Amino acid sequence: MALTPVLAYILLWFPERTQTFIRDEVATLAEAGLPLRVYTLYGRQRGAPPAPPVPVTRLGVAAGATLLRHLAGLRREFGPEAPAFLRQVLCRRWRSLETAAEALWAALAGVYLAKRAPAEGAAHLHAPWADGPATAAWVASHFSGLPFSFAAHAHDIYPPDGALNDKLQAAAWVHTVSRANRDYLAGLCPPAAARILTIPVGVSLPDSTPMPPERPPGPVRLLSVGRLVDKKGYPVLLEACHLLKAQGLALHLTLAGDGPRRRALQRQARTLGLEVTFLGYVPPQEVLRLYPQADLFVLPCQVDSRGDRDATPSVLKEALVHGVPVVSTAVSGVPELVRPGETGWLVPPGDPAALAAAIREALADPPEARRRALAGRELVAREYNARHNYGRLAARFRATLAGLDPGKDPRRPQEGA
Repeated sequence: MALTPVLAYILLWFPERTQTFIRDEVATLAEAGLPLRVYTLYGRQRGAPPAPPVPVTRLGVAAGATLLRHLAGLRREFGPEAPAFLRQVLCRRWRSLETAAEALWAALAGVYLAKRAPAEGAAHLHAPWADGPATAAWVASHFSGLPFSFAAHAHDIYPPDGALNDKLQAAAWVHTVSRANRDYLAGLCPPAAARILTIPVGVSLPDSTPMPPERPPGPVRLLSVGRLVDKKGYPVLLEACHLLKAQGLALHLTLAGDGPRRRALQRQARTLGLEVTFLGYVPPQEVLRLYPQADLFVLPCQVDSRGDRDATPSVLKEALVHGVPVVSTAVSGVPELVRPGETGWLVPPGDPAALAAAIREALADPPEARRRALAGRELVAREYNARHNYGRLAARFRATLAGLDPGKDPRRPQEGA
């Protein structure tokens, strides 16, 4: 009796508390009827939310001995050329020592998954990230003959991990989340350009158009949501708030998120004499309650010293969906969503004066700010609707799985073909 072709999802962790969109993606695809199994390269993450009802196989440290046994049998299982391919994967200039270590573990996991995934019915391998997970999928694909695909977002491609070009060439197709990413990847590997799809990460839409909140007396309420890391540009936001305060504007900034820059940002806020509430990590459902309390949402994205950057942050989409005007910066895919004069205010990254001017302009004309926010909401409904975009992804997977027999190599003719 033939097995139903299964889609194998390969991740570092699952679920991960800061990657709710991946959890939603897996849950939505499973609800749509796609036979899906998740494999994680690491073990269970502490503090992670509950996983959706899909089969999950976790590797991690406990699987180390198993992975080494499969590595020892590499030549016997996959032929005399197998060690040379694994050396080709690993012996390259990785972008950092951490990336090299992740790639080594991913390659070992890929050898193991080349046997395990087909035995459990996998007909296609997919990695939702372009770095370690895609390396594991690439290795597993090479040794099993199963096709693989991967997604590309932000930190996983900026800067390239050292093997991105090879993975682009080997993948059956690639899905990325912005037109800026698509152009960037096509420039890295022109032969892969026709196989790169753009399917943005979507957000859920409320049933009704939100009304502007009652404006309470007191300071202007600014909100930003994101990890406290360099690429978010929060020192620039604090400098902009300082400039606005010097101009006589009373404001209060709420920062929702945690990260390695928290203490430095708190010191900067105290030095500048600003009213800033640092909420730390806020669960996704609680974040949604913050938007109606804000007069303006500000996210001053920038490219950090390593080249990392955001794609099109979901928090900007969520703010617009809730009718909150947005100010952001011209980085990566942000201008695809925040369009000057149409859906928000956009300024150059790293420019506190320009950011302060845009904030003041948005606050000075509430009807115009409301118009842009509603136009942004319409844009999100058209291009960033989670249900629609997950449907596009599901359709692509169905087309990929159609006609594929689990355990067989779709790139080689079968007997009688």
